[in-house]
Amino acid sequence: MPDIGAPLLEAADLCTYYGTSQALFDVSIKVPSRGGVAILGRNGAGKTTLLKTLSGDLKPARGSIRFDNVEATRLRTEQRVRKGIGYVPQEHGVFAKLTVRENLLVGAMATADGEEGIEEVLALFPKLGERMAQQAGTLSGGERKMLAISRALLAHPYLLMLDEPTEGVWHGVVDEIAERLHQLAQKIAVVIVEQHLKLALGVSQYCYVMDRGRIALCGESNTIRDDPELVRLLAP
Repeated sequence: MPDIGAPLLEAADLCTYYGTSQALFDVSIKVPSRGGVAILGRNGAGKTTLLKTLSGDLKPARGSIRFDNVEATRLRTEQRVRKGIGYVPQEHGVFAKLTVRENLLVGAMATADGEEGIEEVLALFPKLGERMAQQAGTLSGGERKMLAISRALLAHPYLLMLDEPTEGVWHGVVDEIAERLHQLAQKIAVVIVEQHLKLALGVSQYCYVMDRGRIALCGESNTIRDDPELVRLLAP
């Protein structure tokens, strides 16, 4: 496991089930207070299950989650948001029938001064400023991802977790999203699940590779990218 000093988030021995099927097997990860952490693996390796467990969408059968030196394993999702955990899911990250402005206002409700942050996220993603009156469901794939990230940022998270932020995004927008995530990782902790290997390793300093619900490989991203085991673990 990477030596990252005192972690902002530390999950230990997480075991999570979908019904009677176990999806995570004693998964342990650490996330520093600033910087990027990538979660890699084939489809079905457990990456989304891990993020849902950390966000509170799924409850682990065993194991613990500590966030900012507080036991968070049994906290509800909204409690974790208020403590500083932001989560951008792979799908359904925006309210399709609401306008861009209305989506941002919903995100701003998480904190007392949330509306003051709207101009800040519009500076991060200027394209959204041109779409404020447009229904979110009519946005391009890339714009919807930008809106979902912006909504999460309005809660002022210390940790932002993103599940496949470039899935379904036109290749011309991928670099823009990658640059914004790199900027965010200079200020807060960013955990990214991403099939775009170059992007994930470029944004992150640390990397965990999952295989069949377990952590199969971990270390600094610069080291992992040259590890021949990575190719085997990501092969179809």
